Amino acid sequence: MNEPITIPAWQRPHWQPSDEEIVLQFYVFGKFEAVRAPSADYGSDGLPEGIELTSHHHSALRQWEGYPLKGRLGRRLKEDAPEAYKAAFDAPEVLVVRGRIKDSGETGYLRDTLGVLTALLDIGGVAILDPQVLTLFDAASWRRQYLIRDGAPLRNHVLILRDGDEGKDRLWIHTRGLRKFGRPDISLRNVPEREGDRAGALCERLVELQALGAHFKDGQPLEAEGVPPGLKAKLAGGIEDPEFNNTYVEFRWPQ
Repeated sequence: MNEPITIPAWQRPHWQPSDEEIVLQFYVFGKFEAVRAPSADYGSDGLPEGIELTSHHHSALRQWEGYPLKGRLGRRLKEDAPEAYKAAFDAPEVLVVRGRIKDSGETGYLRDTLGVLTALLDIGGVAILDPQVLTLFDAASWRRQYLIRDGAPLRNHVLILRDGDEGKDRLWIHTRGLRKFGRPDISLRNVPEREGDRAGALCERLVELQALGAHFKDGQPLEAEGVPPGLKAKLAGGIEDPEFNNTYVEFRWPQ
């Protein structure tokens, strides 16, 4: 077992109350010892109120309609991380950690949840699935992602995707995972390929702003150094949206 590194919480200096909910969901695969997970080693006081842990035999979980290791998501996970997928698929037990909590001005809820998840790796966990960012971590990659002294970069908590958009030479830069902060995901449409790096850097800045509590209002102009003129926020989406499973805020790159 590696030397524990405390997972910090951080304040959200731009936070204002909202009607959004923070949504957390993780699957931990393994064969677990019947002992208390050492979450305090990672700075965690245990799961926050509103987040629960349930234990399942893997054979029973396979019967769920939303079983995550099959279907489109399962195929993606197997392709992206075949060794982690095999370890998860072969594990006899699955712990599901999930729930919803009110929008919060600080991130102790996330520190405490990540601390519990990391501790579960110490007592028999072999892989953790975060379906919100479409990623299956083995124990080593999870620790590399989150056990970073002084805290993992905010970028590590979300997935930023880059796809073709609306024809030739245009990109769609978008995120998944900002539900962890009770915030809409980001969508940058109609980005010229030559502006892809610039748009990607902008997307990271917007992720950080929202993780630190910022809100966008419908129609709000986006004005900052290095940002092209004419970008305005459009709010859309919802939990059933197939691309985000979340609300999102969209900005359309000017022609």
